[in-house]
Amino acid sequence: MTAATGSFRQFVIKVHSRCDLRCDHCYVYRGPDQSWRGRPVTMSEETFRLAAARIAEHAAAHHLRRVHVVLHGGEPLLAGRERLRGFARTLRSALRGTADLDLRMQTNGLLLDDAFCAMLVEESVITSVSLDGDEAAHDRHRVRADGSGSYGDVVRAVRCLNAPAHRRVFGGLLCTVDVANDPVAVYRALAALDPPAIDFLLPHANWDRPPPRPHGATDYADWLIAVHDRWAADGRPVSIRMFESISRLTDGGTSFTEALGTDGTDLLVLETDGAVEQADWLKTAYPGAPETGLHLATHRLEEAAVHPGIKARRTGTDGLSAACRSCRVVAVCGGGLYGHRYRSANGFDAPSVYCADLLKLIDHVRAAERSPTGTDPATGTDPAPVTAPATGTPGNRHSLAWSRFDALAAGLSTADDVRELAAAQRSRRTTALAAAARTAARRPDASAAGWRAVAALPAEARRLLLADPHLRGWALAHARLERLAGGRPAEAALSATARTRGRLTLPVPPRRGPDGTGIHFPGIGRLLLPEDDRTPGPGGTVTVETADGRIAVAGRVLGRDPLPDGMRWQPLRRLTADGLRVVLDDLDPGRDCYGGNHQAQPRLTADQVRLWQHLFADAWRLIRDAYPAYAPGISAGLTTLIPLVPRTGEDISVTSLPTFGAIGLALPRTADDLALLLIHEFQHAKLWALYDMYAPFDPADTRRVPVPWRSEARPLPAALQGAYAHLAVADVWRLRALRARTGTERDAAAAAHAREVAAALRQNVLGLLDDILGSGPLSPYGLRLVRRLHAAATAFAP
Repeated sequence: MTAATGSFRQFVIKVHSRCDLRCDHCYVYRGPDQSWRGRPVTMSEETFRLAAARIAEHAAAHHLRRVHVVLHGGEPLLAGRERLRGFARTLRSALRGTADLDLRMQTNGLLLDDAFCAMLVEESVITSVSLDGDEAAHDRHRVRADGSGSYGDVVRAVRCLNAPAHRRVFGGLLCTVDVANDPVAVYRALAALDPPAIDFLLPHANWDRPPPRPHGATDYADWLIAVHDRWAADGRPVSIRMFESISRLTDGGTSFTEALGTDGTDLLVLETDGAVEQADWLKTAYPGAPETGLHLATHRLEEAAVHPGIKARRTGTDGLSAACRSCRVVAVCGGGLYGHRYRSANGFDAPSVYCADLLKLIDHVRAAERSPTGTDPATGTDPAPVTAPATGTPGNRHSLAWSRFDALAAGLSTADDVRELAAAQRSRRTTALAAAARTAARRPDASAAGWRAVAALPAEARRLLLADPHLRGWALAHARLERLAGGRPAEAALSATARTRGRLTLPVPPRRGPDGTGIHFPGIGRLLLPEDDRTPGPGGTVTVETADGRIAVAGRVLGRDPLPDGMRWQPLRRLTADGLRVVLDDLDPGRDCYGGNHQAQPRLTADQVRLWQHLFADAWRLIRDAYPAYAPGISAGLTTLIPLVPRTGEDISVTSLPTFGAIGLALPRTADDLALLLIHEFQHAKLWALYDMYAPFDPADTRRVPVPWRSEARPLPAALQGAYAHLAVADVWRLRALRARTGTERDAAAAAHAREVAAALRQNVLGLLDDILGSGPLSPYGLRLVRRLHAAATAFAP
């Protein structure tokens, strides 16, 4: 999000102005601006206290809720562990009660050890390390004063920072692109270290000092395209912010990097002597380029906003050269990094020296991700974008024809619309599974055999695996090391193999859960084991075999043969109604995923299942007969119902973004109420899927708007979810009024009440959509979505 005029949210503090490497591509020590020579080696504690006080003063004056500070250099670790600890505490103390602090550091990593990493964890300093690839690539430039390479020590530092005790403060790797290095080898070397993110950085250059191009005009694009395609084929196992920023900017969002996008600068640099400067990569242009003439001792930070250089970078596309303003990718490129535009003849009034590279790279990423192209999608006048394939492809984002997007945005959907949403979600699950598998390969544990079995599944078994709505959640948790998958891959592989009548034998580590210790077979059932943890196999595992569609443990076929004492087989139950068949899932260990007061029920009794079946069959007939516009979409997309613990006097239903196809709900009293809950909640499921494909809001936008059906204001995404679902609820009440007027037992009072409810809901939806439209910038997709929904609500006649 762009900072308000006069305010800054990001501050780079130069805590040490020297470095223990002599990199030949360093813009500080090898660039034309040599002002570092006249500055203190280390920022004094007095100057740092003044910097912290100025930042806090600025945050209070501009009502900033969060500020971002990067400890930088030179090499910040040279300031020393305890001095850096003190700096972190000084900042937090100054900002306490005023703004939250996002504290980060960029380092070459040479001095990182367990003690240093422990301090970073204690003080919550998110740390990124510069590493340029494998040993040959890294040591091509990043050498010590004696010319020796630094690769071994940097990798040791990265592994220390990435250890489980320190992982939460590992920010990622920073890699400066050198087209002399093999791009795929560089990417693989970096990804093999399992970083949370990789930033590929174009080497600082400008028109006076252009970058080397040994092969042609788009060497850097070609290099990055090779990385992108390998990364996409791998299932995007790590965040690469350059590529993700292109996607976000294409969708009208914001960039993760200042090198792309048209948002104005909200960053200031505070030098070791207290000077306030612009971004220090401006040192590559000419001596004194970053200077503002301001100092912490004599100036407030907002005074920097009037500096001509900062003002020029806050004017969006208006501040770009004529060539940039007329370019078709300007909203994504943003003219490139400001310093890369410099030419002594006309200053910064030029495209980036990497202009041809950026154009080629942006076009390639857009095409590879099947992203719509053409005019602003909010206008609706461009040709339909490429329609998604029937099945997901790892690394590709799905898109919809505009006719499908508009139908879904208006609240209704055909079966084909929902099938395409489901295809996009299968693609997301494929990507999550690939990322988890790569984490497992780098950090093998007891799940290794299960992961190998998942990788070897034939196509039909893999299709069944990807149909599991809970797959994405557990795969992503494993990929991010939030929660190891344990026996989940083996359980999934065995289940998919059994359901396709294949043969497989695997050891499975049982899992503990609220219902006991056991093994879960998605889509089939659960085996509960004795409470004393006795297991038939060695090493705390259970050997499971599948053949001819059956699962066997200890020679006993589950569901057919008597089991040893203490074991119980619990088959998965399903609900059926007029051709619709859904899972009633009271077994899956990942089903309790909704948070808040939404608690999954334990195993249902036979009587409870019969009640679910009775109400579900009646509710589905009611949807098909009385609310037929909603039946095709629900039939095409609803796969699973998760029974939730009921609460007195309250209807409960919930969905989540990663679990498309599943709805959690507490069984209401009547079939009519259940029909309404299913329609209402499946609307949420569809909109979550659209959110997953097209970002309607900037994730950094924390504004809230009042919501008529809630006592508290809600974030914009949640508010739009409510408007979307409540328009369908209004439609249900409209149809209830029609039934009450024309049914066999006509009830004028009931019809009048239903019409009043429908009219009130419509008015609430319209008012909320007006608030959302007036709340600030939506992405082009968000604007189109909200306008279509607003048009549908306007046309709605109770």
